[in-house]
Amino acid sequence: MPAATDSETAGLHLIGRLLDPASRADPYPIYAQLRGLGPVWIEQMPAVVVTGYRDCETLLRDPRLSAERWRHGGSEPEDPYPPDAPPSVRQPWFLSQDPPDHTRLRRLVSRAFTARAVARMESSIGRLVDHFLDRAAGRDTFDVLSGFAHPLPVTVICRMLGVPPADEHLFREWSSQLTRLVDGFLTAAAGAGETPAWVPGMVEMHRYVNDLVADRRATPRREDLISELIAAEDDGDQLGHDELVATIVLLLVAGHETTVNLIANGVLALLRHPEWLAALRADPGLAPAVVEEILRYDPPVHLTARIADQDMTIGEVRVPARSLVILLLAAAHRDPEANPDPDRFDPSRAQVRHLGFGFGPHFCLGAPLARLEGRLALAAFARRVQDPRLIADPPPYREHINLRGVGELLIAHAGVKG
Repeated sequence: MPAATDSETAGLHLIGRLLDPASRADPYPIYAQLRGLGPVWIEQMPAVVVTGYRDCETLLRDPRLSAERWRHGGSEPEDPYPPDAPPSVRQPWFLSQDPPDHTRLRRLVSRAFTARAVARMESSIGRLVDHFLDRAAGRDTFDVLSGFAHPLPVTVICRMLGVPPADEHLFREWSSQLTRLVDGFLTAAAGAGETPAWVPGMVEMHRYVNDLVADRRATPRREDLISELIAAEDDGDQLGHDELVATIVLLLVAGHETTVNLIANGVLALLRHPEWLAALRADPGLAPAVVEEILRYDPPVHLTARIADQDMTIGEVRVPARSLVILLLAAAHRDPEANPDPDRFDPSRAQVRHLGFGFGPHFCLGAPLARLEGRLALAAFARRVQDPRLIADPPPYREHINLRGVGELLIAHAGVKG
């Protein structure tokens, strides 16, 4: 093996610091140092770590990169599921597929997530936002995470799917377990012979959703997202049963945790920048700009990964086929070539460039819904919660590297307006 270059040695050291829980509260200085190295090869992974905005944006639409991360190393992954798990649990998510399979599945699912379809839900989501804020009234302190940011998105998606309200708590529990799966490729894997911690939740969720789909097939005229997905057709093509179940699970997992973090990170940013909290209170029309700046400044998803389908060069780094390509999106957002004065939280920016929902063929289908929930939640928080103050700054952060979010966001306040 050739000797490591200076940039590789420095990059490996910085990656080690990112993995240290002590860096969770503020990884951005480390990102800046990594960005100064340019694309850097880490032989121990083996992977190339990319941090510049232009490089990340270009690579997200590069057809030489594959979203099928299991191909890293060139072998099939071990099957972690028990023999009696429903077949749908082994159906790949379309998020982790390449064209033409990804294109077909995305086309069938996308009609339910158009901006027009999402806009129809604004009033019902607004009522849920007020419901969760009402619960903070009469309390001196309030955990914004557990009482507001966490329950709102899962309730929204459960109502869209037609999940009975009495069962919504199950999806909150399962979604929390499954964040380890979404975050897992940079964190410690289960040891040999051990079952990954997320497997039981995944199996239970698939069993539940299989039953839910069977119920909707028996009563297909219900107006909910599952019925829409069952009926979705494109030139005679429809989702198969396992594809449908896997897609619903994906919507629950990916759509929940990222929006939780968008709202919680947004409240935290506003509390740290009271001039913008006051501005949003005075003018709720600022909410869309606030959401876009949060997606840039402290995004809910910090990285994504692809696999090189062939030998290629990124910057000055030669990347062998089947190598991992790690795109540090949160580092790219603070690239001064893309966003001047990038460490400043400024929703009044003339142009906000971010990859918070990805880019290219895998751009997030749920972006209109996440934006709507973020806009309504942050505007209502600013309008209704009086004199909110952080109890701990920085708050405790969860252990995830990819999905950036607090473990608790306790505030004191002077009341909640009706």
